[in-house]
Amino acid sequence: MTDSSHLRFRRVLDHMDVHLDGDLSLETLARVAAWSPFHFHRRFSALTGMTVHRYVQLSRFKRAAWQAAFRPDASMTTIALDAGYESPDAFTRAFRQRLGQSPSAFREAPDWRVWATAWRELDEVRRFHMPAGHRLDEVRIVDVSPVRVACLPHVGDPARIGESVRRFIAWRRATGLSPSRSATWNVLHDDPETTPPERCRLDICASCDVVEANDAGIVAATIEGGRCAVLRHTGSDALLGDAIRFLYADWLTASDEEPRDAPLFLQRVAFFPDVPEHEAVTDIYLPLGRASSPA
Repeated sequence: MTDSSHLRFRRVLDHMDVHLDGDLSLETLARVAAWSPFHFHRRFSALTGMTVHRYVQLSRFKRAAWQAAFRPDASMTTIALDAGYESPDAFTRAFRQRLGQSPSAFREAPDWRVWATAWRELDEVRRFHMPAGHRLDEVRIVDVSPVRVACLPHVGDPARIGESVRRFIAWRRATGLSPSRSATWNVLHDDPETTPPERCRLDICASCDVVEANDAGIVAATIEGGRCAVLRHTGSDALLGDAIRFLYADWLTASDEEPRDAPLFLQRVAFFPDVPEHEAVTDIYLPLGRASSPA
């Protein structure tokens, strides 16, 4: 595929993300790609391994499932209709077929093992056709002030992080500490690619000066900040690991910098499913040692 064709196809996938509730007919998508409508369907299937209908269906379902899991105020009927299902019953059947539970059962007691693999085929398509493609000049060096946070430590299989996220969301709602009022952070103590799942540590945090006693396991903590390299990642969390690898493998190698003995941390600036997945924004902070003195 030429660069021009690749960009046109990515434009189609971006358009589908932004207009999941709109007209995603073959004619419309072919016009976005500037490809012949007579051949668009075959071209799309050849590039993704699935039909246009299947890709749209999976994308809508993924957004709906995330809303069901992490937006407890959202009505199941509204979620189902927004995802293109004719009735809540049709959505329930699709939900059970892919996740092994009804939406209501999932809200009560999610099976995160199934959830962790439910989007694999969609994520693989996006990873291949929507790579982050970061450049060295995108990385900035900044001084970050220490951040006092409310912190929920997650220790265990990253595939079960959804449990902790839901608990943290419930606590934020109860305390009025919404993402619009308080920045959201993650602290990555371990590399999930090299750490046994049962020992993997990740903190879910929100900026907060005082943490009242609670039963949710939320504790007061401080993100040290300091001198850091920061890279903005825009897109799916499925590509977040690629952006982190770029920082370590490409940027550190090309710079004269050395990482400090402190964990990587993230600021979640814009979240899926509140924004289209390719518009989710995460700032990645890599703590650095002191700047080298000039010779």
